[in-house]
Amino acid sequence: MLNHQLMVSSSPHIRSKETVNGIMLDVVIALMPALIMGAWYFGIRALVITAITVLSCVGAEYVWQKRCGLPVTINDWSAVVTGVLLAMNLPVTVPLWMPVVGGFFAIIIVKQVFGGIGQNFVNPALAARAFLLTSWPVSMTRWVEPFTKLPIFSNVDILSAATPLDMIANTAEQVAVQPLPTYLHLFVGNIGGSIGETSAAALLLGGIYLLYKRIISWRIPITFIGTVAVFSLIFGYQGLFTGDALFQILSGGLMLGAFYMATDYATSPVTPKGQIVMGIGCGLITSLIRIYGGYPEGVSYAILLMNIATPLIDRYTRPVKFGEVKSVA
Repeated sequence: MLNHQLMVSSSPHIRSKETVNGIMLDVVIALMPALIMGAWYFGIRALVITAITVLSCVGAEYVWQKRCGLPVTINDWSAVVTGVLLAMNLPVTVPLWMPVVGGFFAIIIVKQVFGGIGQNFVNPALAARAFLLTSWPVSMTRWVEPFTKLPIFSNVDILSAATPLDMIANTAEQVAVQPLPTYLHLFVGNIGGSIGETSAAALLLGGIYLLYKRIISWRIPITFIGTVAVFSLIFGYQGLFTGDALFQILSGGLMLGAFYMATDYATSPVTPKGQIVMGIGCGLITSLIRIYGGYPEGVSYAILLMNIATPLIDRYTRPVKFGEVKSVA
């Protein structure tokens, strides 16, 4: 019998049973608890927005690849992952045409124009969110309290509520008129915000699943969250050592970004040291925007900026080759 382990062939020499389909499917599974909690708090409209976003991403990928004569790869689940992540970054109040625009932008402009899966230099879902936020800031910052009755298929015309990060920033300026949510509410998700970012517990559960399946490494999420905690504790809204680290960890899109988007294979460093640099950089930029910026949330922009820096990070953190002699200037 032929022993395949002794065969000599061209690279790669180390093979794995993991496939793109399997990895992406695991990410979808990990996102389900957060999606379920989003539907629980914001109603059926959250599922409708998610379905529209996913179908838009899959449809955009199919149309582009068909028109360009490329192999159709919609069965690899990558477009589905982009669609679910984009939907989780949207308020439940957005007009239903907006997920379609975001889905096409994420897949065609950010992903396919640069060569398809693995070739994009920034996270497609986050880039689409940034595009939508810049283009329609009012619609992208209209939040509602959980269990608010919303029309499913028509536009939402309702008074906007504040997110926890809005509230804590206003509290620092002594203009808040309502108490801050408790840590328990932040943890379970009984707060205003985007569809998939409210429940820290659900996002943490999915993150643990990805770590258990070895889909992601601990380096980026732990250093990301840890940096935000340390920075927020030291540099609070009212001065040194006035911050609330736990509130900052449980609020906004930190858990969603740290576990599901900053760890994207194509846009994050491949070296262990580089991943730590990525996490620290994301944490610092997020904290700076949250505390000193004019926008209460900074996760998306932090990850996008560090995505751009990823090639440089990999270059300066790559390990020395065995036997390599350091050059002397």
